Amino acid sequence: MNDLTFPTLFTEKDGLFQFKQLLKQKDAELRQKFDPHSSVSTLLKEKSDFIDKILSLCWQHYLGDYAQSLSLIAAGGYGRRELFPYSDIDIVVLLDSDDTSPYQEALANFFTFLWDIGLKPGQSVRTIEECIKAAQDDQTIMTSLMEMRLILGNAALYETLREATTPDKIWPSDQFFIAKMEEQRQRNAKFHCTAYNLEPNIKEGPGGLRDMQIITWVFKRHYNSATLKELVKYGFLPEAEYSELVAALDVLWRIRYALHLLTNRGEDRLIFDYQRDLAKQFGFSSENQTYNQDVEQFMQFYFKTVLGLERLNEMLLQLFNERFVCGEAVYRPLPFNAKFSVINGYLEATEDTIFEQEPSALLEIFLILQQNSSLKGIRATTIRLIRKNLYLIDDAFRKNKTANRLFMEIFRQPRGITHQLRRMNRYGVLGAYVPGFANIVARMQYDLFHIYTVDEHTIFVISNLRRFALDKHIDELPFCNDIFLLISKPEILYIAALFHDIAKGRNGDHSVIGEEIARQFCIQHDLSQHDTKLITWLVRNHLIMSMTAQRKDIGDPDIIHEFAQQVGSIEYLNYLYLLTVADIRATNPELWNSWKDALLQELYSVTHSALQRGLENPVALEDRLLENKKEAKDELIKLGISEPVIYKSWKHASDDYFLRYSADEIAWHTIAIASSSEDELPLVLLRPQTQRGSAEVFIYTKNEEAVFSISTATLDQLGLTILDARIMTTSDNYVLNSFQVLEQSGEPINEPFREVHICTALRHNLLHREVKKHKNIRRQSRQAKHFPIPTTIRFHADPLNRHTIIELITTDRAGLLSKIGRAFMQQSIHLYSAKITTIGSRAEDMFYITDQQLQPITDTAKQEQIRREILKMLEAGSD
Repeated sequence: MNDLTFPTLFTEKDGLFQFKQLLKQKDAELRQKFDPHSSVSTLLKEKSDFIDKILSLCWQHYLGDYAQSLSLIAAGGYGRRELFPYSDIDIVVLLDSDDTSPYQEALANFFTFLWDIGLKPGQSVRTIEECIKAAQDDQTIMTSLMEMRLILGNAALYETLREATTPDKIWPSDQFFIAKMEEQRQRNAKFHCTAYNLEPNIKEGPGGLRDMQIITWVFKRHYNSATLKELVKYGFLPEAEYSELVAALDVLWRIRYALHLLTNRGEDRLIFDYQRDLAKQFGFSSENQTYNQDVEQFMQFYFKTVLGLERLNEMLLQLFNERFVCGEAVYRPLPFNAKFSVINGYLEATEDTIFEQEPSALLEIFLILQQNSSLKGIRATTIRLIRKNLYLIDDAFRKNKTANRLFMEIFRQPRGITHQLRRMNRYGVLGAYVPGFANIVARMQYDLFHIYTVDEHTIFVISNLRRFALDKHIDELPFCNDIFLLISKPEILYIAALFHDIAKGRNGDHSVIGEEIARQFCIQHDLSQHDTKLITWLVRNHLIMSMTAQRKDIGDPDIIHEFAQQVGSIEYLNYLYLLTVADIRATNPELWNSWKDALLQELYSVTHSALQRGLENPVALEDRLLENKKEAKDELIKLGISEPVIYKSWKHASDDYFLRYSADEIAWHTIAIASSSEDELPLVLLRPQTQRGSAEVFIYTKNEEAVFSISTATLDQLGLTILDARIMTTSDNYVLNSFQVLEQSGEPINEPFREVHICTALRHNLLHREVKKHKNIRRQSRQAKHFPIPTTIRFHADPLNRHTIIELITTDRAGLLSKIGRAFMQQSIHLYSAKITTIGSRAEDMFYITDQQLQPITDTAKQEQIRREILKMLEAGSD
């Protein structure tokens, strides 16, 4: 480092190289010093001090006589002396006049050299007047100037700027506070107002470093404080909470430092690509762990840290608002009841011992907030009291009938349920009262279809259910709003939602374990036998509706009859339908699409009809067949198709065809088949919008072994998601295959040229019996590679002994269905239909198959042969 004192570096031939080497050496030295288990504050300062020296040398060399006329100022994180390995280096050059001509070239050479040696500074060159004007117009510039620090140059000029930007000149602390609150609100909205996204941004996300910086900036603006330690001095935090704040900040700093070193860039997103490496660095990896356990433990450690910071952020900003904006008038308490008063719209305990005197007040306070919408929340000092008295929520408290009544009343209120549950979770009350809930707080699910922690997902489910009750959200899912009107006790839904995933992370089936936890809760809270049975049934069966809709043929009356038997009544169906929709939408909003919406509505409607008709009166297949035929024929005659033409088109279609397709689908197929000749085959049609919200691709051609394989490979190559496949072979060896598809984004196919391109490509490939090795436009997400799903193949018997069902669970990939089709060809298997379900990176597909004689495949040796063939195809690599 002594070399930095010698300006001779600038005159040497390899001076530029030597500066680059000095920077590299320092970075390597700091990398070597980094320990994930030790504070990085000294490393941040060391890097800042080193950059100060580099900049000082360059400033003196290039500015020469002007070095003391102008001011070289560090701003932002660099101004705070918090330089992470790849932090921005923000500098301000403060000018003494508008005339820059004497030193313009010197400044240009200074900045060019900094870029040449790899510093890439964020630079601005301004006069004092320009700085003031920019700060007046933009509070973020004001914020940056608050953190400025003189590196070298004209100290008097620097002090003049500091004096000109004090709160009595511009941005008084009350206005600055309001602006910062709006900035935080807008920033949090970008992250769905939750810190518990599974790929969080540790700087910008809720509860992240930026929230803590806002505390620092607002506090500094009012008190001109040098450190956060003064929060204790001015009575905003007790020593214990200050220590909690410092410890939490230290955790985020260490994670951010490790993230920069791991990625070799200024990366602040804790994305899946890096979580496993970071888990290992921070000591969460050990032998005998289940897959992903290390990542889940590391991320739970992170989320719990952020939960604490969110709570401190809420408390401090509330106290700042009282002192900076509202003034002394706020401290006059207005009596509310014997236990609480109201200060500035926030509930305050009348005595520090109120919760010790009446522990049930720990729940009552949230009920009061619900029942009085004019109240803004709980005052920070009382939040502190709640946290201090959580130990009072013990087994005796949970068995107390007053506490039980209060907790249930929260779920029976017409408003504010989600808001209060979030508060109760943030303050630790919900996990204390429902111990099972504490197990899922900040628990991540390491997959691609759950994008929130389990506790956050659970509260989102309840929030979605609440939306079904509100007219202002009726445009989102009007059918759900209609069904909600039929629900006699909404609290049953909310309690079922609270417990539906409560056993996640435990060994065993979470639905079964959750059912028993829910039962004990219902018994303790004196719920009726009817309500207890319904809640526990919903927890146990909360997945069956989505599984039936997405993995079984809901056009099959037997499937509907079986599902209706499981549900048992229209009341249970109403509750289950609403819980299912709310659950899917809270898992990952991007996974909800028009196909799932229509599929679940269809399953609801046909099950409702079956239950109305009575389980002892299932639809006779013959009645349904005749009904479909008549409806389709009537529609075709209306369109001008004669009966002879209709019957000619239908002559080879089996009864199965008329059972598996709706009347409008049959009519569509018939028109196309009737108007085509043998030499025009294969016939490929596309309907862009069906009743299920998806597009339907229909293929009519001579039966060739590779039709399914070529069709699925082509659709996959075109970037389409296959949702459902129905495979039909006529008695004279023609195939009528239909595929329900959506764009990979989950949107329908909207462009006419896209429809034509799909049909043309599919017909071309079927004619030539091959799929050329074009680039597959289907994109696998960056995250998907981090979720390898072990391949599982199971064989199930069809209850009616018509088919054998193959259940395949594996990692979704390009060409998956095509490979399955080739495996079936190799094994001489007849494919009857397929149900395709893709959830994130997980493919869960069901194939209904027979042998060539259309008999189920029951021989275990043959099943094993098929299983090996499928595995061989899947392991053979991409197409």
